[in-house]
This record gives sequence, structure tokens and C-alpha cells, in this order.
Amino acid sequence: MAGGYRKISDLPSVIPVFPLQGVLLLPQGQLPLQIFEPRYLNMVDDVMSGSRLIGMIQSVDGGVRPKLAQVGCVGRVTAYAETANERYLITLTGVCRFDIGEELLIATPYRQVRADYTRFAGDLDCEDETITFDRASFLAVLRRYLEHKGLSVEWDAAKAAPAGALINSLAMGLPLDGAEKQALLEASSLDERRRVLTALLEIDAAADDDNPPPVQ
Repeated sequence: MAGGYRKISDLPSVIPVFPLQGVLLLPQGQLPLQIFEPRYLNMVDDVMSGSRLIGMIQSVDGGVRPKLAQVGCVGRVTAYAETANERYLITLTGVCRFDIGEELLIATPYRQVRADYTRFAGDLDCEDETITFDRASFLAVLRRYLEHKGLSVEWDAAKAAPAGALINSLAMGLPLDGAEKQALLEASSLDERRRVLTALLEIDAAADDDNPPPVQ
């Protein structure tokens, strides 16, 4: 049961959305955000007096009113603080993915959509999801990717973390591009997300091999 929501009918059908390219929220994942644009400060004010739910979704293109991806993830504000320079520091905890049914023509400065959670009802039970996989092989692929990117992780934690926590935290935290993040979001199961992530890490590392840095 994710965030106290037992079934998708417990979730509101209309939610505000925060379009942010290259940012991924997954069910049970935690996403810290710094809010400073007036329209999104307004959005946080409104949700804090109501459901505390915000839909994170990627924008597909640029512009003043970018096109939205078809699938996002609704999260609940589980941490909130105000700064001296009139910013909000919040943490969203992912609850359930959704398809956009339609975007509403509405007077609020932020965008709102009608969310269809039907395809992702299983997200509300995802905290119990477990898979069996070859962790050593997965970590070897991850190590190669990180070495090429000049990044690191806490390897003791990576070796001991539950499969879901490991895969989802990497999917959210690694510097993958927007299309790659969207593929991870839309994966049908945790094991499918693990397969997609493994393939993306292998492809990115191979691309680095094909484009070595210039000799100084």
C-alpha cells in the first residue's frame, strides 16, 4: 500500500503537474525539489492545503508551454520547508504512475490534467515487489558505466540494497537523458526496468568507448 492509498479510486482524478525534462519520479522513490517559480509556489500552496499530490511529468519539447509526455508519476509531498529567499524545499514520494487522459483548460497558473491510473494499479503494491537477478553481473555493468562517466556509488550499499530500491534509485539518480528516463518510467515491471536500465548502461558505456577523449 503506497502512501496510505489502497486502490486507484483513492487517488484524485485531477492533479496538478510539474513538467521537468530529465527528472524521474518512480513509485516509492523520493525526489527532492527546490521550488522558486511563482506558478509552482502557487501550486505547492494549493496542494499543501489539499491532497499534497503533484504529478511529475517530463516535457517533450521546449517553449513556453511544452508538450507533456503521456506518462508521469504522482507523488505526495512528504517533506516541506521554506527558505529565507522565498523558496520551498519539498520532497515528493512517488505513489503511482498515470496516463494523461486530457489536459484541462483551467485558470490556475500551473497546468492540471485528468489522470488515468488504471494501467498502473499495481504500483500501489510495489513496495512488496521483488525479483531475482544476477546482481554481480548487473553491478559489473554499472561499474563500467560509472568509470566512463567519472561517477561513483556506495558499493557496500549497492551490494546490500533490496532489488527494487537499488534499481529505482539508479534509474532516478543516474544522468540519463529524457528519453531514457521515460523508458525506465514506462517499464511494465521492476524486472523490465532492470533490463532496460542494464541495456542503457551498456549502450552509454559503449558509446564512450567509440568516442574517446582527445589527446592533450
